[in-house]
Amino acid sequence: MKIFCIGRNYSEHAKELGNAVPENPVVFSKPDTALLKNGEPFYLPSFSNDVHHEVELVIKISKVGKNIQEKFARNYFNEIGLGVDFTARDLQTQLKSKGLPWELAKGFDGSAPIGEFWNVEGSGLNQIEFSLTKNGTLVQAGNTKDMIFSFEKIVSFISHYFTLKVGDLIYTGTPAGVGPVVIGDVLEGFVGDKSLLRFEVK
Repeated sequence: MKIFCIGRNYSEHAKELGNAVPENPVVFSKPDTALLKNGEPFYLPSFSNDVHHEVELVIKISKVGKNIQEKFARNYFNEIGLGVDFTARDLQTQLKSKGLPWELAKGFDGSAPIGEFWNVEGSGLNQIEFSLTKNGTLVQAGNTKDMIFSFEKIVSFISHYFTLKVGDLIYTGTPAGVGPVVIGDVLEGFVGDKSLLRFEVK
């Protein structure tokens, strides 16, 4: 099982980090040890003093595919979930300044909490509202209509470089509003008004 992540897929988020809007999807990956399931607590890593939350919709691949045409990409997933891409922002800044990969700042253990999935077969994907609260206060809100690259574009693009297999996950990017977490914070993610993810920071 592979975990792919898309960076800078909402223009307002790209702007808040001072990044240019990309011409193609920005792809990086996390190991399976990054997954955090069933509402288990997230433990802050000792190597960072500035870990940020990034709420994202997550595609679950349902069929093996390679070199998938964008017009057929919808045939390769039928479930979407809600997750958080935790980022050690201070470490990422250091790595980027040296032209080094981001994996240490993105792929550490527990950095990819994942919540419930729901079936999207036959439903529209262009108006999905999702959000994240921290201690009951809204901190991020997004809508798929604002994505730079659609789910179909993302699946097609990744499949030209990597064979997609059943169960692979794709974190599709975060809207504006990312920010730090501290011990004791409770994060809760919603699609519409339905809670699909909830856990504590320790």
